[in-house]
Amino acid sequence: MEIKETAAIVTGGASGLGGATARALAARGARVFALDLPNAVQKADPVDGVTYVPADVTDAEQVADAVSTAVDSGLPLRTTVNCAGVGWAGRILGKQGPHDLELFRKVVEVNLVGTFNVLRLTASAMSTTEPLENNQRGVVINTASIAAFDGQIGQVAYAASKGGVVGLTLSAARDLASFGIRVVTIAPGIIDTPMLAGVSDDFRANLAAGVPFPKRLGHPTEYAGLALSIIDQDYLNGEVIRLDGALRMAPR
Repeated sequence: MEIKETAAIVTGGASGLGGATARALAARGARVFALDLPNAVQKADPVDGVTYVPADVTDAEQVADAVSTAVDSGLPLRTTVNCAGVGWAGRILGKQGPHDLELFRKVVEVNLVGTFNVLRLTASAMSTTEPLENNQRGVVINTASIAAFDGQIGQVAYAASKGGVVGLTLSAARDLASFGIRVVTIAPGIIDTPMLAGVSDDFRANLAAGVPFPKRLGHPTEYAGLALSIIDQDYLNGEVIRLDGALRMAPR
């Protein structure tokens, strides 16, 4: 699918995986609408071709307004990349007692419900665009995690939320097939994003040492590159792709 002169929505688009993807799409000629929380949008570096839109992915009205902004650009909305997410940790039973139920709800709300909210609203907008060859109208790329398959101790909420994203992939692709909209999920391993900014060099080295090959952390640009490849490959649909250097996470 052609990227140039189309509109794209990227959630979590102010930094990390989303920021790298927004820049990569803009470099390919897309008009990118990068959704993120207001404080993240305020800190984002200006990028030609990228418009930052304050929006909470769990808020139906805010996302609907952001989608309308993209549609009103005059370019066909063909691409959505869902990168917004949170990763708080906690054991089911810890020193402070049972896992906080509201924390579990929040992680699932952002990572799973937020992903679905953006999926449903952007797919609705894509369904009204002029079809391309083979009736194709667009593609939605979601972000899971290898924690969906190899959840570690303390990752019960995160693993459950990302497992949900994996689980909806094929069903969503089948649901949207009649509209010419593909759905593909990327499950990253340990990527060097701002979420790791506070860890020590020793801890970072230990993380890298556990990756079979290449023995390093992943780069956000590699995620962005894979996202562009998915957009380019029209026959790729309903699949979950691990981007992890063959890493399989240990229990802890």
